[in-house]
Amino acid sequence: MTDALALVCYAAVVGVLTPKALARGTWSHRFPALAVAMWQGLTVSFTLAVALASYHLITPTGHLHNGMSGLLRFCGVPFATDVPGLTGVPAAAVPVGVMLLPLACFGFHLLRARHARARHRSVLDLVGRRSARLRATVLDHETPVAYALPGRRPRIVVSSGTLRVLSPAQLDTVLAHERAHVTGRHHLALAAAEAFATAFRRLPLARTAREQTALLLEMAADDRALRSHPREVLASALYAMAEGRAPRGAFLAGGPDALVRLRRMLAPRGPARPVMRGVMAAGAATVPLLPVLACCLPGLG
Repeated sequence: MTDALALVCYAAVVGVLTPKALARGTWSHRFPALAVAMWQGLTVSFTLAVALASYHLITPTGHLHNGMSGLLRFCGVPFATDVPGLTGVPAAAVPVGVMLLPLACFGFHLLRARHARARHRSVLDLVGRRSARLRATVLDHETPVAYALPGRRPRIVVSSGTLRVLSPAQLDTVLAHERAHVTGRHHLALAAAEAFATAFRRLPLARTAREQTALLLEMAADDRALRSHPREVLASALYAMAEGRAPRGAFLAGGPDALVRLRRMLAPRGPARPVMRGVMAAGAATVPLLPVLACCLPGLG
């Protein structure tokens, strides 16, 4: 029962208190890719904590750390134990079900986004024109817009309004931003955040992780584009395209988060902080393991 109480308390802290504290500052804007990994680690950690807590609550007396007959048995989750009152139903089915729920939602979001992108690509084949020079599809539309359709058949789309409004340098920067989404496979991280938000709809961690992941992925793409382009050029391009809209499953240059990204982009850059980068990387790698380590430590099970 001690394990169950500790895991429930840990899940409450990670699911309710931690996202509010982390979302207050702009610490994550310094290293957006690592921050995405940190949010993903918190969602994995919460899921594992809930799964293990559910098992310990169902079988409060079934945890004997008496050997390494398997990792799950060592961590207090032996498959041989049945759910009390339900003969033949292994207690491990409950934590496994908890862990499978967000995985099933992840598959659902991937398939839904894939179908939406496929439908949109079929429309683009009819109304768009391929530009070999830009390596993008040009869509006749007066609103300046550019977006990426990721996946197995990625495609970059720009409107004729974009070509009219942006300078060649601005256009190159925007295209580099969109290609960063494709090469970085950002749609997988976004689908994972959306899946967790679907599985745990009312949880503060779910809502905040989804919002932060979407913003941080845009910042990560900004940083990739800024490796070879001046930030003033990208900032002016984002300002010109702030009112753009994109279809489901696409990554949009500009959009509702453009102001936050512009402020970050134009703010004075402080010195590089390798220590902070290392702490974030270590945290992202360690956080998912904390519930398992807590159950596996001798004397705590």
